[in-house]
Amino acid sequence: MRSGVKVAVVGGVFVVVASGVGYGGYNLWNGITGGTGGTGTKAGSESRKTGPVSSEEVTGTAEEFLAAWATGEADRAAQLTNNPVDAGPALAGFREEAKVSATTITAGTATGATVPFTVKATVTYQGVSKPWTYSSQLTVVRGLTTGRPLVDWKPAVLHPRLTKGATIRTGGAKTGAIEAVDRKGRVLTAEKYPSLGPVLDQLRERYGATAGGKPGVEVFVDPGVEGTPATTLLTLAKGETGKLETTIDADVQAAAEKAVARYGTASVVAIQPSTGAVRAVANSPANGFNAAFQGRKMPGSTLKIVTAALLLEKGLVKADQVAECPAEAMYNGRTITNLKGFSLNGKTFAESFSRSCNTAFIKKIDDVKETEGDDSGLAREAREVFGIGLDWKTGIVSEDGSVPEATGGAAAEQYIGQGTVTMNPLNIASITATAKSGVFRQPYLVSRDVDDREFAQAERRLPASVARQLREMMRRTATSGTGADAMASVRGDKGAKTGSAEVDGQRVSDSWFTGFAEDLAAAAFVEGGGHGGDAAGPVVAQVLKAG
Repeated sequence: MRSGVKVAVVGGVFVVVASGVGYGGYNLWNGITGGTGGTGTKAGSESRKTGPVSSEEVTGTAEEFLAAWATGEADRAAQLTNNPVDAGPALAGFREEAKVSATTITAGTATGATVPFTVKATVTYQGVSKPWTYSSQLTVVRGLTTGRPLVDWKPAVLHPRLTKGATIRTGGAKTGAIEAVDRKGRVLTAEKYPSLGPVLDQLRERYGATAGGKPGVEVFVDPGVEGTPATTLLTLAKGETGKLETTIDADVQAAAEKAVARYGTASVVAIQPSTGAVRAVANSPANGFNAAFQGRKMPGSTLKIVTAALLLEKGLVKADQVAECPAEAMYNGRTITNLKGFSLNGKTFAESFSRSCNTAFIKKIDDVKETEGDDSGLAREAREVFGIGLDWKTGIVSEDGSVPEATGGAAAEQYIGQGTVTMNPLNIASITATAKSGVFRQPYLVSRDVDDREFAQAERRLPASVARQLREMMRRTATSGTGADAMASVRGDKGAKTGSAEVDGQRVSDSWFTGFAEDLAAAAFVEGGGHGGDAAGPVVAQVLKAG
């Protein structure tokens, strides 16, 4: 609990008391159950309102809540929410912990039950004052037990960067500020590149002490979780800023930001195959979870790059030799089909790869098991050649993918990127980079020279003939296969692989796409985007063209 906050049970009702103010588990403000714009009736009255809130209730409740918040009446504002237990201390902390000395809040025009608003505040700390302006929004809902119109309380109402368990504070920063620059020395900011906001916070947390900066006085979001970086909201007194060079390319980053912004949930990463340097990382939404680096999703047929490498290494297929591609194939009780039930007769394995024929891969599982002695061949290939699961040290928090050992039908699903396989765009972009260069080079955002960290090393590189065939099959996919339409505008030496991941309970599959153009590889994910070439494909193409 926050300091100064006490917990008690009064008459069987959980109550939080902060700074002498009580916030009950029920809305008890003045004993009235109808808010502004509603019908004021006693609690327990049979005339409790039901149904959606009216526009008058939305406007009236929002105005009353914002007015109480602005005047520092945290108790009154909390009772106008559907969760006064959490809202009360948070609203009180806005003045006590964030050191806000004056506030004006202006409501905008409501859209349905949602009201945007602008906060203009003054923060005062140790004799220094500074204006602070930002925008947020609230939604008015019908109280489940009271029928009152109430603000649906979420920490983001207080500030859009605030999450559950976090607090806004003003004081000395934990680390010195950094000026992050791209590989050409261009300054990177969250304002210009929104997806870099969480990345820059992590870079400051990790490298602020070694980049030459000294802490200043700031308004910041304290996440309340050890190891999670604080987020600066306002600087009252500047410290000394240290400089940190990253591998980002501002031009590629700008293209990545624009490409993912078209979708509600999407991510993309670009990597230089010859070095492993990350050139771009972008997410939509931009200021939240870094799904591009930390996501764990089934990658669909983009994983066939790894499966194809396994089959080629074992000599079970060759790109230019005929491979079976029936409409469906069964393995250990699991029936695997191709998209719309297509089949290929008398065609090469390269054609099956470029058309994303699932059954061509499934038909080889028994052969792999015979040569390996078990079903773990794909897991070993992913780890030993492509570096998956080797604890990558990119410079920020990242997940390095997972292909767990599996047997039976679960192994069949893994061959086509389904089941227990989990990846993110960073992992798939790295897999493509490995296929392009022939050797795994661990992706990184900050040079290892900055902190002497050890990069992950794969046990072995791709045999030259395997790497050559992989690249040729990816080139075929980009020019005449499932990736051709998306990659049509990309010039130079190019390759691709599409993917669609079927998710339980999701009507439309997730869209995946990965590709390379010259010395740049990229991979993208679009939630519910359908076929890989339809949604994720154009994202990757836009990023590759910027490189």
